[in-house]
Amino acid sequence: MKVLHIPCLDDNYSYMIIDENTKEAAVVDPVEPHKVLRVAEENEVDLKFVLTTHHHWDHAGGNDKIKQLVPGIKIYGGSVDNVRGCTDKVENGDKVSLGADISILSLHTPAHTKGHISYYVTDKEGEDPAVFTGDTLFIAGCGKFFEGTAEQMYQSLCVTLGSLPKPTRVFCGHEYTVKNLQFALTVEPDNPKIAQKLAWAEHQRRVGLPTIPSTIQEEFESNPFMRVDLPELQDKVGCKSPVEALREIRQRKDNWKG
Repeated sequence: MKVLHIPCLDDNYSYMIIDENTKEAAVVDPVEPHKVLRVAEENEVDLKFVLTTHHHWDHAGGNDKIKQLVPGIKIYGGSVDNVRGCTDKVENGDKVSLGADISILSLHTPAHTKGHISYYVTDKEGEDPAVFTGDTLFIAGCGKFFEGTAEQMYQSLCVTLGSLPKPTRVFCGHEYTVKNLQFALTVEPDNPKIAQKLAWAEHQRRVGLPTIPSTIQEEFESNPFMRVDLPELQDKVGCKSPVEALREIRQRKDNWKG
């Protein structure tokens, strides 16, 4: 299984997932279809379907166009998210296969939007798992609660995504990592993992490289929103429960002028 980054718009990423044995591919959030098709041609792959994480235009806005350009392509999207161009609605637990070896599990991860889906992708051996988290989980951050609550985001981040195997690679929808880590340091100024990752992320961006993927393990070490189960983090933000801490940190992030 191979994953290619396709930078789109200002700071979005689409991703192409390729089954190298069959040369079949799927694409996550192809907001700029012409870029996606160029990558498909360069890699000589047969584009089978689209995985849409949520209905916002910078993720689903290319769906109608890609349907015109690739007749018969399937568009998967969350059953309650009203995804543009959707041909096949998915719910939590639904599985889709790609090529001979790749299995894709739909995980309902609401809060940013009410029908947001993250896609957990594994190959035959279950090695090198990956999860495509759209705007629910960012590297060192999380999405704004546009259509949900802190309770839902806690469930999405710390329970649903947090229960995936620790080495699972995290591919998110935007390149927000540097800003997220700068903010994370305001929450936990004495966390060496955050400082180390920030130095690394700044270097990646200086040389024009992505900061993605991360792993679930790394997120538990440096993402304040995934560390809210820790009593010491709750103390730092003056809260008594994980959900309360998540709400407080999100509020601080919304008001942060970094």
